[in-house]
Amino acid sequence: MFRWERSIPLRGSAAALCNNLSVLQLPARNLTHFGVVHGPSAQLLSAAPEGVPLAQRQLHAKEGAGVSPPLITQVHWCVLPFRVLLVLTSHRGIQMYESDGSTMVYWHALDSGDATPVQAVFARGIAASGHFICVGTWSGRVLVFDIPAKGPNIVLSEELAGHQTPITDIATEPAQGQDCVADMVTADDSGLLCVWRSGPEFTLLTRIPGFGVPCPSVQLWQGIIAAGYGNGQVHLYEATTGNLHVQINAHARAISALDLAPEAGKLLSAAEDTFVHIWKLSRSPESSYIEVEHCHGECVSDTQVCGARFCDSSGSSFAVTGYDLAEIRRFSSV
Repeated sequence: MFRWERSIPLRGSAAALCNNLSVLQLPARNLTHFGVVHGPSAQLLSAAPEGVPLAQRQLHAKEGAGVSPPLITQVHWCVLPFRVLLVLTSHRGIQMYESDGSTMVYWHALDSGDATPVQAVFARGIAASGHFICVGTWSGRVLVFDIPAKGPNIVLSEELAGHQTPITDIATEPAQGQDCVADMVTADDSGLLCVWRSGPEFTLLTRIPGFGVPCPSVQLWQGIIAAGYGNGQVHLYEATTGNLHVQINAHARAISALDLAPEAGKLLSAAEDTFVHIWKLSRSPESSYIEVEHCHGECVSDTQVCGARFCDSSGSSFAVTGYDLAEIRRFSSV
């Protein structure tokens, strides 16, 4: 069971974007950072365990060329082996900051040369893999940035071409030194999933075809891909083969966010139907097949949920954002 804790006030509503919440836990300082997108700005908040907001900062999308301020599409903390960077994507480019948002260390402008006049140019989908940060784009390409241990000498090292439609989300997990391991998955607006092995050169291992609906959110845990779709379903695939093991009719409307608590194998799903569900993933000892168990359901009444994240790696607390909701709702296990 989970109970509603003290909410954290926002200066405005979260934008109606999928995956519109990022959480960074700092156990050493007993703090949790939250990041939420609202139009041309992103709100960063720090909160103590009891939910008291301690600090707020607003970041704005770099203007670039154009008359109107560019809209931000996502904000996400990337935990690398040697540093933490805050990545902000928009309709103009990709901005990388120190983890507290105080200093911008890198700016990458998007090239709209290939876009037709009716195509929107944007970046979306952010994940860290080893010392790389991967960012998806409107064209379906994934940009791979090589991040130094310190300083601003960030280099665009590779562009991955596996998708034909805009990237929606990217998920990674540590490879743990295994050869030929699938440690990154990318999703797009057509529902196609591409499974990759990261490294100095990223390798496409397999494609999991879509079925006519977008895949707004994807997660990866111990070789299991969890994909949330626009029809409210969650699919669990074997990452190495792409085989479908479990299909869950989880929600009545489109999935807006998935998250994983790696220590406990808990999967969180949130959707536009106002519900957040928590599932327990495991493998059968006999067949090694993927198994799933429903643990909890929470209704955030009268709210179009657009972001949801666990606040710790054990899955004992989670936070939720919603469109037209000027606060971050927090829940913790009883």
